[in-house]
Amino acid sequence: MASCKYKNVYLNDYYTVVGPLEKESRLKGYDIALDDFYYNEKTFELAEVKMQNVVIDNILFKNGLKTSEVDLLIGGDLTNQISVTNYSARNYNFPFLGLYAACATFPESLIVGANFIDNMNYKKIITITSSHNLTAEKQFRYPTEYGAPKPHTATFTATGSAATLLSRAESRIKIESSTIGTPVDMGIKDANNLGAVMAPAAASTLLRHLSDLKRDADYYDLILTGDLGCVGGEIFKEYLKRNQNMKLKNHLDAGCELFLKGQDTYAGGSGPVCLPLVLFNRILLSRKYKKILIIGTGALHSPTLVNQKKSIPAIAHAVSLEVL
Repeated sequence: MASCKYKNVYLNDYYTVVGPLEKESRLKGYDIALDDFYYNEKTFELAEVKMQNVVIDNILFKNGLKTSEVDLLIGGDLTNQISVTNYSARNYNFPFLGLYAACATFPESLIVGANFIDNMNYKKIITITSSHNLTAEKQFRYPTEYGAPKPHTATFTATGSAATLLSRAESRIKIESSTIGTPVDMGIKDANNLGAVMAPAAASTLLRHLSDLKRDADYYDLILTGDLGCVGGEIFKEYLKRNQNMKLKNHLDAGCELFLKGQDTYAGGSGPVCLPLVLFNRILLSRKYKKILIIGTGALHSPTLVNQKKSIPAIAHAVSLEVL
């Protein structure tokens, strides 16, 4: 069974850093905002490492935690070999599990952390993720300096980092259940249309979640997908309508909700940090929603395989949150 429910797992705290475009976006709040992409470092990669260290340090400081009190650090990013998270983790004496699910990394880290707490009696776990527009552009597409044109279906990788603290201690946000996704490959080869690549995976995971837990979509006040973008978000809803006769009225996509129209970000935001930034710095701050299903979506490709004309598989993981 791909889904499971949790007895006593809570998201006790979170901390976010946002980039220079994100601080001018639709977000209603954040902890720290960058003035530029370098964050006083020599490279974009080191800037991303610093963002991760800053959010982890502040989680520790805010909660009065010593390094020895953290049982596990879980997380990942978009760089090769999740090198940013590896370099970040080396600064702490935490047991560490590195994850790669592309832009689905954030909910995957919550799933892994929740299972360790619920089933293995871990007491305190920190999850971490980040993305940086210019590290991602360098790796997956072309360096920005090349000036390569993009179609309207492309998305703009968000810059930022987010960390959470999970434990059994009761707090305002409960992790109620989760669903692990199945890879879906519809034969799409266009790396500039990842919303279309990931939309069927998001639909598959949503349907599995609802079936496993015997729920209807309207059980949730909000279904928040990760970074399908404005194009992929519409494909997601159309896919459900045509294949399942399901008309979602409670859906938002973080990629479509992050940036303002005038910010010239094509089909919207993307990146592992896109979903947590919108969740923590907009959705939860609105205090409108009590039952939230987040579905992180990731394209599991590499430039090498795309250049070899291979199709792109996608994954989506879901986590049900209850705001108490």
